Amino acid sequence: MLGQLGKKYAGDVANKVEELTLKNLNQRYPQQDTDNSNSSTSSSNNKVLSNSGNKTTEKLHKISGRRRAVFIGINYIGQKNELKGCINDVINIKNFFRSHYHIDDIMILTDDKRAEPETNYVPTRKNILSAFRWLIKGAKSGDSLLLHYSGHGSKVKNLDGTEASGYDQTLVPVDHQKSGQIIDDDVHDVLCRKLKKGVRLTAIFDCCHSESIMDLPFTYNINGNLEIIENDKNQSIATLVAAGTRFLLDGNKKETKQIFKTEITNLVQSALGNETKQDSAKAKVMETNQTQADVIMFSGCKDDQTSADTKINGMSSGAMSYALIHTLKKHRKGKKQQILTYTELLREMRRTLEGKYTQVPQLSAGRKLVLDQPFRV
Repeated sequence: MLGQLGKKYAGDVANKVEELTLKNLNQRYPQQDTDNSNSSTSSSNNKVLSNSGNKTTEKLHKISGRRRAVFIGINYIGQKNELKGCINDVINIKNFFRSHYHIDDIMILTDDKRAEPETNYVPTRKNILSAFRWLIKGAKSGDSLLLHYSGHGSKVKNLDGTEASGYDQTLVPVDHQKSGQIIDDDVHDVLCRKLKKGVRLTAIFDCCHSESIMDLPFTYNINGNLEIIENDKNQSIATLVAAGTRFLLDGNKKETKQIFKTEITNLVQSALGNETKQDSAKAKVMETNQTQADVIMFSGCKDDQTSADTKINGMSSGAMSYALIHTLKKHRKGKKQQILTYTELLREMRRTLEGKYTQVPQLSAGRKLVLDQPFRV
């Protein structure tokens, strides 16, 4: 009977249970207030390293050069898992940023030129990677790059031990059945690894399983604090409680069994003082994926969540893309953008979606950046 309440309701309740459980555990068993910023294998008790306590956290470089943007929207027209709102997302995001920021060069990839006449290329795997290379080509200190992707995201088994979840997150090109998906390692290597210091790349990924689609080492909470190493014991307990709640509501045995197996293993290893696979994976990402450039990403959801393709005010849209534009428009006064920091933007986006969708937008960066600074592209 309870299973008939539906996955959305189950997800809402489970997410809230996890949030409250973790909050309670962190209050009872707080992280140590020490600065271990020089080590990627800090104590597992350290979840949040505040900006004020981290002397190596840096401010964003000023934007003083050229602006370039890539917009990708894929509806997968005629395919099994066709979407409705992704090209609308591209049109809305493109029109907003082109109206309010001077963008020198734009490239648009969609699978329906009738819906978006400005389309330059079809979003095949080859063309998406080529667009990424075009975006960063010749970028110099002071330049600002913008990337927006709206389409399917997925995940595949990780084979090199670099993913805490055991999966690589992926982008799904329109020709994925023939050419394959684009894994997060490739997204990071093509977009981030060669970018020079002083360049700013702002990426917006409105797709499922997108929290680590760029494999960036640092995530931020809505207070602007840097979440470097998670409190694994507290997080594992909270995840277990949430999984049990979700199972009671929607009866998904397979998913619940996998979560229990993973998190109980983490708790046992932690109790024995052993490094878990998650610890090892996080340390590897911390060591190898920090960027020279100011790389900042807003993503539609956590790695274990899906992003909604829905109808809002009568128009098909991605929920996260809508929340972004809705928030930015709300904070405009005439032609001027009111001061809105990156973390305030994240908070407002989450509030817009809260109670309506299970997804929780995320904010990540390639370096230890102070993100209580005004949002700019």
